Amino acid sequence: MRVLIVEDDRRMAELLQKGLEEENHVVSVAHNGAEGLEMTQSYQFDVLVLDWMLPRMDGLEVARRVRKSGRSTPILMLTARDAVPDIVKGLDAGADDYLTKPFSFAEFLARLRALARRPAAAHDNRLQIADLALDLRTHQVFRGKQEIHLTQTEYRLLEFLMRRSGAVASRRAIIEAVWGLDAEVEENTLDAFVRLLRTKIDSGQKQKVIHTVRGFGYCARSENRAENRSGVKD
Repeated sequence: MRVLIVEDDRRMAELLQKGLEEENHVVSVAHNGAEGLEMTQSYQFDVLVLDWMLPRMDGLEVARRVRKSGRSTPILMLTARDAVPDIVKGLDAGADDYLTKPFSFAEFLARLRALARRPAAAHDNRLQIADLALDLRTHQVFRGKQEIHLTQTEYRLLEFLMRRSGAVASRRAIIEAVWGLDAEVEENTLDAFVRLLRTKIDSGQKQKVIHTVRGFGYCARSENRAENRSGVKD
């Protein structure tokens, strides 16, 4: 899961980032509303975490502008305000959930998981393409009845592609999602990880799931065809 935290309390942002990264999520941080909004316009995230009181642009305005732009990314609002009118105001601005400070990290993580599942596929806690299934709670991956053991990076790569089933992602977008915005990762490194993942996921399988889009990037889909006019090939 790729998360953007917009929080001006640097200590709070650092603690949340560290906790999420220990749970194998990719985290980006902004310390004011304008910076956070700019990042939502430039990059794709699975969940946005917005503090209410932010310099340059408060969390409510960030949420309003995200929704006005047509993006449906789930938003978790963090605030010390717990009065009902404030909660209503936050939800009306476009937030999907609301967490009042102080809070436990366990509750924070549970709220994020719940939000991230909303756009995910088919089953509540699973992503599935053909007979390939990924359990979002346990981080287990199965091809049919056979469990596939992945490294953390391989898992993040597969989750990113499966969440966007059928959609093509550029190499740069995948690198930023899997390794983070500031990561100095070359495209040939990504290609090497895709080859490793394919060996575990698709080797010996009649139906391939991970496909190359020539000159652009990769996608995960259930079709099994050698190549089409858009340049997608096995």
